[in-house]
Amino acid sequence: MREIVLDTETTGLDPFAGHRMVEIGCVELINRMPTGRHFHRYVNPEREVPEEAFAVHGLSSEFLKDKPAFADIADELLSFIGDAPLVAHNAVFDLGFLNTELERAGKAAVRHERLVDTLLLARRKYPAGPNRLDDLCARYGIDNSRRTTHGALLDAKILADVYLELIGARQAQLLLVEARDATSGAAALASGIRLRPHALPPRLSLEERQAHQAFIATLGEHAIWREYLPFERTEEGESQTARADMPGLPAAHIGGAETAEASYVAAGAAG
Repeated sequence: MREIVLDTETTGLDPFAGHRMVEIGCVELINRMPTGRHFHRYVNPEREVPEEAFAVHGLSSEFLKDKPAFADIADELLSFIGDAPLVAHNAVFDLGFLNTELERAGKAAVRHERLVDTLLLARRKYPAGPNRLDDLCARYGIDNSRRTTHGALLDAKILADVYLELIGARQAQLLLVEARDATSGAAALASGIRLRPHALPPRLSLEERQAHQAFIATLGEHAIWREYLPFERTEEGESQTARADMPGLPAAHIGGAETAEASYVAAGAAG
C-alpha cells in the first residue's frame, strides 16, 4: 500500500482570505515503510509574506520571489502523489490550501475521502492531549531538534515517524527487524565456520585410543570405521597403524584378536 505524508507552509490561515501556499513537502510510504522518495518545492505566493507567517516558517518574500508559481509545479506534484491516501496533521488545513491552489491552476481537487488526519488519530488515542506535532514527538521519543522553524519537508518526515507510531506500525517494523537480524545472525554463524589452523590436542589417553583401534580391527575388512584410519602395508600383510601427524591416533601397531578383545573390555570400563 502506498501512502503520501505531506505538509504545507502558507502566508496565513485562510486560503479564502487570499493567503497562498509557499512550500510543500511530501514523503512516500510503501507498506508503512519510508522509501526515501520525496517531493519538495518552494512556491512563489505572488503576494507579500506577512511578518507573522515569516516568524513561523522563515520564508521571506525576497527568498520566494524567484521560485515557481504553484501552477508551474502542479503536474509534477499530482504525478508524485498519484491516487495514494494523503496523511497530514490537521489535514483539513493542508487540503484547503492544496485544493485552492489546484483550482487556480485549473486542476481537479483532491477528494476529502483520501485524507488521513494524524491530529484526529492522536485525539482518539490521547483524548487528554496535548497533540501538537512537537507534543507527539516528545511522547514517542522522536528527534525533532532540527525543527527550529516550520519546514514542509522536515515536518513531513517527522510526521511520517509520528504516524507510524500512532497506528502501531513502528513496533511491527521493529519486530520484523529483530526477526530478520536473528535469522541473519544464525546464517552468518553457519556460513562463518572456519577450520582451526592447528588441531586441538587429543583428549583421549593412549590406552583409550589403542583400545578403540583394537576394537575396529575386530569388525572386519569392510567396517566403515576403517575409513577414518590410515592403512599401510607391512611384511605381514595389511595392518592399520596411526600416523604421528594425525592427532588422536597413536603410533602403535594393532595386535591380534585376543589383544583386541582385552583392549575393548578395558576401553568399555574406562568410558
